[in-house]
Amino acid sequence: MTAAPFGSDLGDVVRIPQPEGSLQVITRGEHGSPVLLLSGAGNDSASLSWRRLIPVLAESHRVLALDWPKQGGSIPWDGTADHQRMLRCIDTVLERFAMDAVDHVGLSQGGALALAYAIERPERVSRLVALAPAGILSFPPVVHQLLWVTARCRLLNRTLPSLVFRSCAACAWFARTSLFAGPVDDLEDIVDEFHADVLAHGSASSDWQNASIGFRRMTVDLRPDLHRIKCPTLIIQGSKDVAVPPKTTRAAADAIPGARFELIAGAGHWSNRQCPDRVNALITDFLAD
Repeated sequence: MTAAPFGSDLGDVVRIPQPEGSLQVITRGEHGSPVLLLSGAGNDSASLSWRRLIPVLAESHRVLALDWPKQGGSIPWDGTADHQRMLRCIDTVLERFAMDAVDHVGLSQGGALALAYAIERPERVSRLVALAPAGILSFPPVVHQLLWVTARCRLLNRTLPSLVFRSCAACAWFARTSLFAGPVDDLEDIVDEFHADVLAHGSASSDWQNASIGFRRMTVDLRPDLHRIKCPTLIIQGSKDVAVPPKTTRAAADAIPGARFELIAGAGHWSNRQCPDRVNALITDFLAD
């Protein structure tokens, strides 16, 4: 028996051949303006990030949810998926579906790439929603250098995480302490999906994460260019996020002309999974405005 494509329970699956492998896109909805969903890094995927949002958005939009290279259904991938390659992945999706401009919704790594895409290809972004975006962070000396060492050491960024997270209990601990900051009604389902992905593919930081950390400073720092974003923008941030400080995200929103900032009280990094009703309403209302 052939296994069902990763995430196929959420919609139709389209595979886009590339020289390094193939990109998987989950599609759902036939009417309304198109929306591209961009998930986070590591063991995240379109299915994990957007399971609660895709059915809601598809009621009034044509939804495209991309699995980044080496994540979710876009495995295997033979090559490095750094910042510029990831931006070209977005180009590839829009070209495959013959779309000039779409609404972009991105979480964490996906939020950074949504912001970057709006900066570099403004004509292809109609509206922008970024949830706890990366690409706006900096770290103090020593901490930064330790992150740089980790990013360049396979033992630290892949081998050890893959061993640790083979334990379902370790996956649950990570979810509670790093992704969430309170009760999650479908936590067991999230942990089971996360754990199954680790068992199938291991666990590692993404190429984008690793390449974005230079020895002295971040090689991906979007803050100097945020003022160039001209499309309507919504920034959503959990108040108890331990990965992206709320004050950093608020400052980023202040740098984008006319951007709206929404703080989700009591939410962690994955506010979209911890508080799906609240976050889904914010996103659908914003895209319908």
